[in-house]
Amino acid sequence: MRIDKFLKNSRIIKRRQVAKEACENGRVTLNGTIAKAGSIVKEGDIIEIAFGKSNLKVKVTNLIEGAKKSSATEMYEVVDE
Repeated sequence: MRIDKFLKNSRIIKRRQVAKEACENGRVTLNGTIAKAGSIVKEGDIIEIAFGKSNLKVKVTNLIEGAKKSSATEMYEVVDE
């Protein structure tokens, strides 16, 4: 699954276009490397997102296509805030 789609489906970022822009601006890393919007995410990957003054680090636990709002939090676990 593309990282921009994962961020949107998991509800970490609300819109896919915003996720894509975050990747283009270098605010998203995948396993320590700056991610492009089309980077492929696998279970076990570590994603770090810079939100202004704070950073969010999550581990991908499940890839669910078209996840419902109730199951979105099952897609990742927070490693560090």
